[in-house]
Amino acid sequence: MGTTLAFVCVRNAGRSQMATAFAERERERRGLADEVEIATGGTAPADGVHDVVVEALAEVGLDVNGREPRHVSEETLAAADFVATMGCSTLALDGVDTDDWDLDDPGERPIEEVREIRDEVERRVVALFDERFGADDGER
Repeated sequence: MGTTLAFVCVRNAGRSQMATAFAERERERRGLADEVEIATGGTAPADGVHDVVVEALAEVGLDVNGREPRHVSEETLAAADFVATMGCSTLALDGVDTDDWDLDDPGERPIEEVREIRDEVERRVVALFDERFGADDGER
């Protein structure tokens, strides 16, 4: 049985999309495709991923262009092994390891600030994978 990681915010247009993109990259880099499922969504999804988020992720080689924010169900979250909320939720799920990352919303912010948020999201995702699956000794 694999591990399900979920990244959630209200609009699923910024922080949770960044976290999902970095988690997909880490899953690939560590050869965990068969072991890790990644879920993402929002409670009130936006119409699209913030353009500035698409731009900031493209700068580090991650393409989220064309991704659509989606709703996440309580059932999906309750079935997850770990849920990260992005500073926008008081989510409490029985038996689910949850952590609120309390990150600023990148929407409507200048690219310089979005880069800082992006880098913090990357740091937290890598730390999460290190904690759950062991440190990555591979070349970056």
